[in-house]
Amino acid sequence: MKIVTSLSFRGQCREAFDFYADVLGGKVTAAFPYGAAPPGMPITDEKYKDWLMHCWLEVGDQALMGADMDTAWAPNVDKPKNGFDVTLHTEDHDQARGWFDRLAEGGHVVMAFGETFWSPGFGSLVDKFGVPWMINVVPAAGWTPAQA
Repeated sequence: MKIVTSLSFRGQCREAFDFYADVLGGKVTAAFPYGAAPPGMPITDEKYKDWLMHCWLEVGDQALMGADMDTAWAPNVDKPKNGFDVTLHTEDHDQARGWFDRLAEGGHVVMAFGETFWSPGFGSLVDKFGVPWMINVVPAAGWTPAQA
């Protein structure tokens, strides 16, 4: 089984997923715009033709899914994302710091990246697309915080 987070955007899905692919070293393997949908689909307005109805990003054995939505069919898509974070875990402190710094570009930091009582490196942010992220370094066996 694979649990996949699906992210909603308002016309920025392609840009966001290209950015995430670059940051995370992944590959967008599917990007289907509304304009390429078969006849009979309910969303046919010309203004959505380049918006993505389905996007899939592969990163190793993990994935993110996304789509562009409008308030007509996703009433809360224009509100800040709330109640979830896309969370990345790694044992590599430098990798985690790199992800954090890149994802924070153009967004805002919620908790600066640094040591915590549970991790040698943790930070949270909301990226330039409004998606909340947490980046966590998995501590090595025997690790203790410097301020223990």
